[in-house]
Parts: sequence; C-alpha cells; structure tokens
Amino acid sequence: MTVITWTDDRVEQLKKLWEAGLSASQIAAELGNVTRNAVIGKVHRLGLSGRAKSPSSAVPRPRKARPAQHMMRVSRPVSRGNTALAHAFEVELEPDPIAYDNVVPMSQRLSLLELSEATCHWPVGDPSTPDFFFCGGKALSGLPYCAHHSRIAYQPAADRRRHSPKAR
Repeated sequence: MTVITWTDDRVEQLKKLWEAGLSASQIAAELGNVTRNAVIGKVHRLGLSGRAKSPSSAVPRPRKARPAQHMMRVSRPVSRGNTALAHAFEVELEPDPIAYDNVVPMSQRLSLLELSEATCHWPVGDPSTPDFFFCGGKALSGLPYCAHHSRIAYQPAADRRRHSPKAR
C-alpha cells in the first residue's frame, strides 16, 4: 500500500485547483498518485469552501416541461425469487355487477319505511332526490342484502386488492 504525503507544494496546487472550480476527480488526476476521496478528505480538513463555479455549473439548466395530463399508475404483481418456473395465471374477470345496479323492477322498489328484515336494504340513487329507493329484493338470511348486492358489498380482501377501482 502506498502512503501519500501531502507536501506543501501539493497542498498549494490543491488549493489553486479547488479555487479554480475543478472537481475532486479532476484534481486527483492533475496531482497524480492520489484518489478522489483523498482530495475530498484533504479539502475538508483544510476547511476550503469558497470555490469558483465552473462555467457549465454557473448557468442553471433549463428544466424539461412536464406533461399536463396525469399519469395513471398500473400496479403489477410482485414476484420474488426465480420466476423462470413460475406459473402464468390468467385471471377471468366477472362482469361488473355495478352495471346491473339500476335494473330493479318497479314492483320491488321500496322506501325506507317499507323495509323489513326480509328485504334488501341496498340504496339506489341519490337520497336527496325523489326517485331514490332501496332494492327491496329477498334478503339472504342474516344479511341485509339480496344475493346480487351481497356479492358487491362483501368482497374478500384479496379480490379488493387485486381489482383496483374503476374510473366512472
């Protein structure tokens, strides 16, 4: 291992190059037989700071204009380890049950006062409008919703993470 000694001449040359705005790598190359980290350490120990800006760093770079539209991030499945032998699963998506949400027969629709334990309590529409109603279908035992609305309301946690909410 070679021990580098900082002679007075080398320290003076280091100070001049540092004040001229050269980088630590450039100074190390100029001095020879010294590393970039050795130059940084010596500059720190000498307490040198006020260095001249190099012409390229004195002028601020123009920034790239960002696009105005918002980018939507798509989550990808996380895979760890060797994936060469991993199974490729195809996911079959069920049709969106919300698409059928407003198809409730007129005779089945109920108001708040007409609901019972045997009827579906799924709200349809905006409560502040006169055409608001509840599904009124036959509720599953022990649940407040019919079979269709129970599938919407009670989704396993894994399914909720897998299917991100759709933009309407």
